[in-house]
Parts: sequence; structure tokens; C-alpha cells
Amino acid sequence: MNKVFVRTKNVKKFVALMEEVKQLPANIPKIVLVFGEYGLGKSETIKWWTFKNDCIYVRANQGMTSRWLLSEIAEELGEEAFWHIQDTFNLVEQKLKQNPKPLIIDEVDYLVTNNVIEILRDLHDRTGCPMILVGMINIDKKLSRYPHLKDRIYKTFKFEPYDKQDIMQILSELSEIPITNDGLEYLATRHNQLRQIVKLINKIEKLAKTNELKELNEKNLRSILSERQNITTLQTSKQIFT
Repeated sequence: MNKVFVRTKNVKKFVALMEEVKQLPANIPKIVLVFGEYGLGKSETIKWWTFKNDCIYVRANQGMTSRWLLSEIAEELGEEAFWHIQDTFNLVEQKLKQNPKPLIIDEVDYLVTNNVIEILRDLHDRTGCPMILVGMINIDKKLSRYPHLKDRIYKTFKFEPYDKQDIMQILSELSEIPITNDGLEYLATRHNQLRQIVKLINKIEKLAKTNELKELNEKNLRSILSERQNITTLQTSKQIFT
């Protein structure tokens, strides 16, 4: 499988939004809420963008406290957290003021139930740094409990389900084995979540190599993916395609 990052429509729109946020004047709130169903490449996109840009990435966890969150942010800034939470907050604030950079919090849903998310609002207000909160599909509704935070959200961005073009693009760019247009059309109807698509590519690549196929089209894909075929059939099916 090719080790490339596929820039789907969601990715391109997210990148454009991040560039827009970078250009905002100082008096405009810079919190962005990113959400969507699982399997649409949210976390992969965030990590890819983090790698390409100078920013802080922290993944929230179940049961994360304010002290724990601030300690993680401090560590990403190359600092060691203090015993007292206020001292750690002051340290993080100072570092972000000295060297402003976006702060990305993934799986932010974990921070809603115990009010930990409020500390992010305080950090945003004190530093003015862009903040990207990434969550699941209902995170925008969960944040309605925090009107002061919601009031600071510049824009929300929803990762939409992959359309046919997205799926065909992912298949085409990730597969090491060339796939014809009719093959892509056929495969695009099978799965619409990234992990499932990646598993499918891994499967068809193995089957293609087993059968010494140099190219995949609808006909041979239907044959090698047929559940009715046994191992013997797969091993001898090369004769069908030549």
C-alpha cells in the first residue's frame, strides 16, 4: 500500500479554514470546532496538519482532569508541569505568549462532562492563540452547556461522509496495484469509512499478488472478492484473467 496522505474534499476544506484562521485579526476569537462521524479521517487529517505546521497537539483521554490536560500541553511545549495547577497554567500561558502557535485538542468530547474544557477557554482568552477542538458528531450540542465557550467559536467544520469521488480517490492513490476506472466504480460501492477502505485495499493487494495480477478491473475484482471462492480457486484464477 502506498504511504501517502490523500487530500479528500474534507482535507482541502479544513486546510483552507486553517489558513483563514491564521489571517484573523487579534480581536477576533480563534476557536474552531471540528467534528464528524468516526471513520472520515478527522484524526488522520489533524495529525497530518500538525506535522506540517508548528502547533501543539494533545489527545484528550477518558477521565482527564484540568491538571492532566495542562501537564500534557506543558510537555508538548517542552516544559515540566508544576505541582500546583495555577503555576502550570501560568507556565503554559507564558510560553504561548512568547511563541504563539495553534493548540489542537483531539477527542475533546472527554473534556465536556467534568468542565475541564473551561480551562481551554481561559487559555484562549489569555494567549489569543488559535484553538482547534476536535470531537465526534454531537460535540456541538454538548458544548451548548458552555455558552461563554460557544460564543468564542469562530467557525464549525463538519467532516462530511465520503462521496463516490472521495472513495475512488482514496482507492486510486493508496493502492500499489493500478485499478481501472470500472474497478474503482465497483469498489466505491463497498465501503465508505477510511479504516474499512484501507482494509479493503490491503485485501485486494494481497489477492492480486497471490494471483500475479498487474492491474485490477471490475471483472477480476468481482472474481477474487467473491465469498464463494475457496483458496484453491484463488490460487488458480490467474488462468481466467490471461
